[in-house]
This record gives sequence, structure tokens and C-alpha cells, in this order.
Amino acid sequence: MNTPSRKSLSLSMSRRRALALGGLAGGLTLTASACSSGSGGSSDPNTFEFWSFTGINQKDSVEEYKALAPDVTVKLTEVGNAQETAQGLTTALAGGKVPDLVLIQAGDLPKFMKNPGNFIDLTTLGADEIQDDYVDWVMAQATAESGEVIGIPTDVGGMGVAYRTDLMAAAGLPTNRDEVSALWPTWEDFIATGQRYTQATGNAFIDNAATTVFLQAVSQGEEQYYSADGEVVYDTNPIVRESFDLGLKAIAAGITAKLESFTDGWNAGMAKGAFAAVAAPSWMLGSIRSAAPDTEGKWDIATIPGGSGNWGGSYLAIPARAANPQAAWKYASTMQSPEQQLKHFVDSGSLPTTPVNYDKPELVNHTDPFFSGAPTGKIFTQAVLGLKPFVNGEYNTEISTELLNGLNGVEGDGAPADAAWDTAVKNIKTAIGA
Repeated sequence: MNTPSRKSLSLSMSRRRALALGGLAGGLTLTASACSSGSGGSSDPNTFEFWSFTGINQKDSVEEYKALAPDVTVKLTEVGNAQETAQGLTTALAGGKVPDLVLIQAGDLPKFMKNPGNFIDLTTLGADEIQDDYVDWVMAQATAESGEVIGIPTDVGGMGVAYRTDLMAAAGLPTNRDEVSALWPTWEDFIATGQRYTQATGNAFIDNAATTVFLQAVSQGEEQYYSADGEVVYDTNPIVRESFDLGLKAIAAGITAKLESFTDGWNAGMAKGAFAAVAAPSWMLGSIRSAAPDTEGKWDIATIPGGSGNWGGSYLAIPARAANPQAAWKYASTMQSPEQQLKHFVDSGSLPTTPVNYDKPELVNHTDPFFSGAPTGKIFTQAVLGLKPFVNGEYNTEISTELLNGLNGVEGDGAPADAAWDTAVKNIKTAIGA
């Protein structure tokens, strides 16, 4: 694969898509509550309402900003998972009280781009002076045909495979990250390695087939659910079907722990060693630390099969009816500056969308002791640079969710594998009305 320039990277799934898979108890209630509270119309220019999704430690960013701007009050509401936050925002835009600032996952952004007038054109606040700081394909996703910019990007999610060195050794498999990477140049090789592991130990190799196999394989396609001209092609694009079949193959091979990503069971399984490997974007390393703190030094990071991948991306946007847009903009432009994005990576693993950082020693030479000193900056950046651009469309989230649900149904509920594709396609057509 030819490596594109740093400003032609590929947009893939949104950073917290998987949170929608696990289902968060009370999420819909949170959404309804947030829609009724929204921006209270405060006249205090140093106060603003901020809606985010759960599970990404947004509180830490808010606290960091408050240290930089102690006179500012940020009223943070974690609405629910990423999809629920988007649903809440849709309801608010239709006539409810809106926040001053909202985090939107990349997969949901296209549906909001259909009506850019619902948001403030950030070039009127200063985005025209900083938009060249960001990878151009990222900014293009948040730029309307008429030129309005409605979002500032937060991060991308370069991919790797996090694996347990102790569990690999117990199976008689290599543990050195270069040797492990060499085990699986392709997804078929990855599944075959899983079979070797499971045959040797009797235990599952990966957490689940939906996110660790299908989601990553499909993200490597040059065209995915939408064609280059924006037409829906998920049901005719061979890359999508081939990736789905890879997921079914992993399930049939018996190498999965049947644990959906980011559920309580997934967290517990991580700590107990219920699986040896998991497809991990840069931001997921924090989730692994939180779920399995006692496993420090037992993990390492290998290259993703196929060599490239991205699972991540979100945007900060300001609704047109925001009470305090200036305060919201100051937060967004400050916390997503190249300097702060580099700091976010060092602190939490969020890979920057600012190419000026890609040669910085702080990123290139960054290693993570929890993951056996893996050079995470180098691994994750190379994974993103190896991608080709593709189009996300209005129903990207709905299409992806139903395909993932189809695989989870086979894996966890015993749904017939030979009907899984047709069932998923039928559910997608119902979900998107076509």
C-alpha cells in the first residue's frame, strides 16, 4: 500500500463507537435529562454548558482548562454514550435548550452537516486562522459545501494490537513485539494465530470478533459504507462483506471470549486474562489500564494486521443558539491547539490531529511502561499514515452498528451464521429507511 501524505489520512469510525455497543445503563434517561437542561441562557460570559459523551475522562480536560482559566465555570454534562449524545443534540436542535459546546463523534457528524445553520460557523470566531493546523481530511469532514466550519477535531485513533506477553508465552508463542507482528501480516494469519493460541491453552485469544476483527478490517478499505461520491454501497462493496465474513470466521474458529467491548464483562475479562489480545486504538490504552491495573508490564503492542487502521475521531461544535459561544470557542481552541493535543497524547494516549506534532520527539519517542515500554507514538502514528481516505456518510453509525450487532448476535446469542449478513442488511435498510 502506498503511504499517503500526512494531510490525506483516512477517516474511519468514531472514537467511542464501541460505547454504543455495550449499552450504558440509564443512558437514555441521561439524554432526556440533558435535553431539558441544556444551556440555561446564562448571561455570565465566563460560564458555559458543555455536553460530552461518557467514558472518555472529559472531566480531566475540564479540570485542566480550569487551571489555565480559573475564572471560567464549565458546566459539564456527560449525556450518555456517543450515539445517545448525538440523539440528545438532535432533540435540542429541534427546539429544546442547547448547550454552548458539544462533542460529536465523527460517525455522527455527517447527519449534522446536512444543516450547518444549526451551528455557529467557527470561522467567524477564529477557526479560519487555525484550521491549517489540522489534517485537511479531518477539517474537510467538518466543513459544509458552502464553506462553514462547524467543528474543531479532537483526535484520531491509530490502531495496534495490545497483547499479553505472559499469556502468549504460556501458549508457546513469541512475545517480542516485532516477532508477534510478523505472526499476522493478514487477518487470516491473525485468526490462525488465535487458533494456535486456543489449541495450546484452551482459552480465548481475543475479546470479540465484531470490534477486534470486522471493525478493523473494514476500516482498511479505500471505500466502505459510502462511495467516493456519497452513494450508499455497504451492501455491494466487497470489502464490507469480506470483513464481515472474517468476523464470522473468527467466531467459527472458537477464538473469541464473547465479550462485547466496554461492557462490565469486558472490563472484568481484561483483568482476569480472559483473552490474550485486543485490537486497540491509542485511546484504548487508558481503558486497559483502568480495567486491569494489576497487569502493568504484562502487555505489549504489535502492529495491526494489514499494517494500518484508525478507530477514532470526534469534534467540538457550538450550536447556533448557544448562550455563550465566545467562552465555548475559547475552550475549544485552547484545548485542541497543537500544544494541548500533544500534551493529551503524552498524558492519555489521544493521538493528535495536528501534523506538526508527528515529528515531535515527545510523540515519536514516547514509550509506555504499562505496555512493556512499547513505542506507542511511533506505532499508532504509522498506523494512521498507512490509511487511504474514504467517505463517511449520514448513516455511517447506523450501518456500522447493525453490522456489529449481526456479528454479536452470532457470537453471543447463537444466531445462525449463514443468515447473519442478510439479517444485518435487512436491519440496516429498516434503520436508514432504504
